[in-house]
Amino acid sequence: MWCRKNLGCTDTGSVPVYLNVYDLTPINGYAYWLGLGVYHSGVQVHGVEYAFGAHEFPTTGIFEGEPKQCDGFTYRKTILIGKTDLGPEQVRGVMEELAEVYRGNAYNLITKNCNHFCNDACVRLTGNPIPSWVNRLARIGKNLNLFNPVFKLFNLVLLLN
Repeated sequence: MWCRKNLGCTDTGSVPVYLNVYDLTPINGYAYWLGLGVYHSGVQVHGVEYAFGAHEFPTTGIFEGEPKQCDGFTYRKTILIGKTDLGPEQVRGVMEELAEVYRGNAYNLITKNCNHFCNDACVRLTGNPIPSWVNRLARIGKNLNLFNPVFKLFNLVLLLN
């Protein structure tokens, strides 16, 4: 488990909030060290991991599961983002608020992916953002706009599966 160096892991709450990071592709073993990996992430709090994924319906894409056990991805690491004083029901309330924004059919690799969701959830729960490297490739793609046709095609494939 790692701690956010620049934030000093704020201790304003009593319940730890973690970011679980997963490799999306096998080449992440190499790309990670270059700062260019492609990652899935989930927010772990009160023994539950919350994440966001694509589907074709206008309902929430947020789902919950066992921490560090997200099917289809290889677990890489856990990062302590900070702490919260919110109880399990209050955390669920935050997730229900985010569910209005994070609908399955609105998933987009560049502008609204699992890492965007985790960042928003962590900021609401702790006041701290996730590390920038987790969503670096999406930011690069958005800034360059070179990969837009490729990402649109990949988004379509995600929704059709």
